[in-house]
Amino acid sequence: MLNATFITRIIGLLVFGSGGLTLGNQILIWFPKLNLPQLPVLIISGILGALIGFLSMPSLTIRPFMAIRSAIQQQPAHMLFSAIIGIFIGLIGGAVISIPLSYLPGALGQITPIIAAITLVYLGMTITTTRADLLQPLYGKIFTKEQPQELVDANCRPSVLLDTSVIIDGRITDICRTGFIQGELVVPLFVLNELQHVADSSDTLRRNRGRRGLEILRVLQEESPVPVRITEAAVEGVREVDDKLVALAREMDASILTNDYNLNRVAGLQGVKVLNVNELANAVKTVLLPGETFDIQVIQQGKEFNQGVGYLDDGTMVVVEEGQSYIGDITTVTVSKVLQTAAGRMIFARPLENDV
Repeated sequence: MLNATFITRIIGLLVFGSGGLTLGNQILIWFPKLNLPQLPVLIISGILGALIGFLSMPSLTIRPFMAIRSAIQQQPAHMLFSAIIGIFIGLIGGAVISIPLSYLPGALGQITPIIAAITLVYLGMTITTTRADLLQPLYGKIFTKEQPQELVDANCRPSVLLDTSVIIDGRITDICRTGFIQGELVVPLFVLNELQHVADSSDTLRRNRGRRGLEILRVLQEESPVPVRITEAAVEGVREVDDKLVALAREMDASILTNDYNLNRVAGLQGVKVLNVNELANAVKTVLLPGETFDIQVIQQGKEFNQGVGYLDDGTMVVVEEGQSYIGDITTVTVSKVLQTAAGRMIFARPLENDV
């Protein structure tokens, strides 16, 4: 199946190629004294036009469209609604004011109505987006109680700031798809700059992590059910990225989504709400109580004598006492105790046949 880029290149080849032929014909008409050979001129101009169209058409069509689409996706719903209302008001004002302006003499009567309409549309959109609270009563009339009040609730949902570690981690995309995050996702520009710096690192591992983070961010912008916005908001007098993130969260009254343990502690001490992906993952892991039995494959030797180690589907480590002889086999074990550590949950168990 042909992709959109190739199709636009073919369209550009045909359109610009036709334009090149037309331009070549005009050159022959404009400069008859040069006695240029007609066929070579038309062939050269047509080929040049087709080549320019083939190479430049995606940049003239698809890329601007994707940029506009990405910018729209990053904006909250109430901002888009406010912008549409502002444009509509500006168009009405432009239509009204263009009537008297059209009676001006000469070219002024043709140019000034257009300039006035563009100016009023710009002013209307600027006013309604910068002062979206002015339209708050209108939201309540348009979105009734029976309908989802997305525009009204958008201002009530706290924003969630993303740090570099949680973007690189990648689990944020799956969390967003589940619908657990309701607030707008905000990526500060200094976090994006740090991510780009990691992607440009000379170290292969860091470079791959940075590029993965940029790809995750692109997927978020395209597929996240909640808005994802890049903000240029800066914090003066703060140099470290984590400190900037905490200060910005306090200014915006937002929470921070991270899996960085140190950032979690620092933000918590300063009264900033933190959503930790690792804590969420540990909270939804399988719950097993002492005395319960289950099957597990022992895959390696443990640290202590005669221990075996296996893992549950969710990644929880299971230490099997007297399980060294079962390495490579699937055996039924009984839970003896469960420990919750900073790294996660750890289960200690014994082979069922040894407990009998």
